[in-house]
Amino acid sequence: MPRSVNAVASRARRKRVLKLAKGYFGRRKNVWTVAKNAVEKGLQYAYRDRRQKKRNFRALWIQRINAGARLHGMSYSQFIGATKKAGIELNRKVLADLAMNHPEAFKAIVEKVK
Repeated sequence: MPRSVNAVASRARRKRVLKLAKGYFGRRKNVWTVAKNAVEKGLQYAYRDRRQKKRNFRALWIQRINAGARLHGMSYSQFIGATKKAGIELNRKVLADLAMNHPEAFKAIVEKVK
């Protein structure tokens, strides 16, 4: 009896991977073994960086709040501590947006917590 291989599923699997490799440079886009490795690595980076993105944005917001607070004579840690004590429940994302785009509103918050 001849060996049975599921060519339909194999081809579908390869097509799916090569579709994910679309736009890659050189052999990475059309050679199965190279494309498979490139796509696997790319998916690992995507998974990792979805988490790193959150860290990077939080760090960016902290830098912006720090810069805004220092314009008004406070450090970041003093400002955050004072906002918690004053019961202002604005998160870092909103505070950073206020510090960047609405400095008068940010100044009002700083004056309130001083």
